Amino acid sequence: VSAENPTHYTTLAFRMAYNYSNCLINYSGRGDTQILLSEESVNVSMKKNNFEQLISEAISALPKHGRKAMDNVAFTVEKEARRKKAKEIGIQVNEVLLGLYEGVPKTKRGANYFGVLPDKITIFQQPIEELAGRDEKKLKKLIYEVVWHEVGHHLGFDEKEIHALETKKRKR
Repeated sequence: VSAENPTHYTTLAFRMAYNYSNCLINYSGRGDTQILLSEESVNVSMKKNNFEQLISEAISALPKHGRKAMDNVAFTVEKEARRKKAKEIGIQVNEVLLGLYEGVPKTKRGANYFGVLPDKITIFQQPIEELAGRDEKKLKKLIYEVVWHEVGHHLGFDEKEIHALETKKRKR
């Protein structure tokens, strides 16, 4: 991240994939993990405002210190990652992106960080719904995991650090 290229792109390191039977895992070796949906994935579609409400609930469920640390960040929902954007960050044709952080991580912000547009965390509705199927509990859990992961990037953690935190969190 630099002043010339202030955008930081990240993909979700998915840690609980074994709970979602309609996907395959592809560890790319770049420090991120991507999910490949099977052809049989159920196409489920809830109303966008209901999905946004689940994101809001996931944000509220984050640890208090994490919520308080967030600054100048906006959450958006898109149906799925645009092919151009996915290609730009290295997502292959059969891979899917669940969340994306774009911005300047808090740890990279200096004294000259002011008057800038908010960082952007995009949550991709369709692939999350497809992974969860029609299971509302899985849907809520997956949304929380994606939000938690992308907020981690906003706070300055890279894929390797987030993976370590996820592993630690899973052991509790």
